[in-house]
Amino acid sequence: QGGQSAASDLSNIFLAHEIVVNEKFHLEQIDLPEKSMERRVKEIVHKAFWDRLESELNADPPEYEYAIKLFEEIKEILLSFLAPGANRFRNQICEVLDIDLIRQQADHNAVDISGLANYVINTMGKLCAPVRDEDVKKLKTTGSIVQLLRDIFHVLDLMKMDMINYTIQNLRPHLQRQIVDYERTAFQEILDKTPNALSHTTEWIKESIEDMLSTLPSPSAEQRSGTNLSPTQVLNNGYLKLLQGDYQRKALPETLMTDETRLQKLKEKLNHVKVVACILLITHNTVGAATADIPEFAEKLKTFTTILLEGMNSKMFDLKEALNTISIKMCFEINKFLTEKGFPTLTNETQANLMGQICSIGEEDNPVCNLIDKRVLLYMKSLLCLPSTQRNMPSMPGGLAPVQIEMESIGAQYANIVNFNKQVYGPFYANILRKLLFSETSGKGEAASITE
Repeated sequence: QGGQSAASDLSNIFLAHEIVVNEKFHLEQIDLPEKSMERRVKEIVHKAFWDRLESELNADPPEYEYAIKLFEEIKEILLSFLAPGANRFRNQICEVLDIDLIRQQADHNAVDISGLANYVINTMGKLCAPVRDEDVKKLKTTGSIVQLLRDIFHVLDLMKMDMINYTIQNLRPHLQRQIVDYERTAFQEILDKTPNALSHTTEWIKESIEDMLSTLPSPSAEQRSGTNLSPTQVLNNGYLKLLQGDYQRKALPETLMTDETRLQKLKEKLNHVKVVACILLITHNTVGAATADIPEFAEKLKTFTTILLEGMNSKMFDLKEALNTISIKMCFEINKFLTEKGFPTLTNETQANLMGQICSIGEEDNPVCNLIDKRVLLYMKSLLCLPSTQRNMPSMPGGLAPVQIEMESIGAQYANIVNFNKQVYGPFYANILRKLLFSETSGKGEAASITE
């Protein structure tokens, strides 16, 4: 029972978080896989229902049991679309789709199915979102009454989804004002039910402390205990570790589960941008300033490099082959450019050097990749250190200028995730840091500062 309750709480946190941070969030109809068992069962059940309806209406005299059930459901759906104060419209729907009256008419074989269907279509036209106007208009051209009713239900399903998404849009501003308190309170409830709900988070912070201590030159006893480390620095170092490749195989901190997909996408974008930056840096250093001095040409090299590396994060992508293709294309484009400008083309030795360096990017411990990695982390670190009130981006480290636009976009998204996460989970981090860095009686003020 407790596990189910915690899972439900976590699901609510995910949903509220997604609605607030993802402006494009909306729900869509679930389309079951083509040959799946679920789809086959659904199709069989639906076919049986509509076949039964058709046989009832074609009987002599017609039977209306299934038709009445349909109109009863349609009535409830239409009423669910109405705003609380729309009493006149509500009364009209209840009057026309009076199920008791329709049953009496059925007993005397006097039900006007077409008339009821037309009333439903007209009502749908008044209630639907503009995006559904065409769908509703098409209903009037349907021939068979059974097909018409099927089509009505299809459009009603779409309208239900429109209504849900409209409600989500209206809910977003209210959630934005309350989301920090809501997420924090909901996570505390999970923690009360599941005491080990912060185990991965604690391990993540502990590893960040150990990582920072390992970089100190011959640490003293006080340094080894971690008491002179800044809680904010420890936390920022932990966030930076999430962007590094070696963290992908470890469990994500529980406090960042709501942003797992966003972080993964950012990491993939960052990997892509880093390889582009490596190739452009190698090219610039090998060929000299001739190519970099013409912005249009430098942009051309960047564009085809970016395109040829698309999909590089998938397991099926052959990076070695892509780098080889890029190296050949790079030499061709540079020689073409130099010829057009009346300069001598690259020597065979320079071409071989350029191609060799580009192709070696995929190798482990590549010095250019290591340099770009450090520069990227330096930039991301400077972003996390910015005061929340400062809007200006920090200066771009050397070697990243050609990918400045991409780096600023990724950096802004990353900083938003981190800053929001600190707001929500700061008190939980403060408690963990207090236990790991300080005694119970000291350092509380500094640990608490991360929540501000």
